[in-house]
Amino acid sequence: MKTAFSDLLKLERARNNLTQEELALRAGVGLRLVREIEQGKPTLRLDSLNKVLGLFGYAAGPVRKGPDA
Repeated sequence: MKTAFSDLLKLERARNNLTQEELALRAGVGLRLVREIEQGKPTLRLDSLNKVLGLFGYAAGPVRKGPDA
């Protein structure tokens, strides 16, 4: 399953010439997490995702859904 996070991470990793292993090391997360994000895993811990996204100046957070959004 492809997600916006998977596309974003692949793009930023390529722009910065990083392997998945290098990205995991710099973010302080496991290689498995990087692979899961890039493969579009539908459920991820927000704190772990933000460790990876933070390297590129991004952050994920809760977004209100529904008619009041």
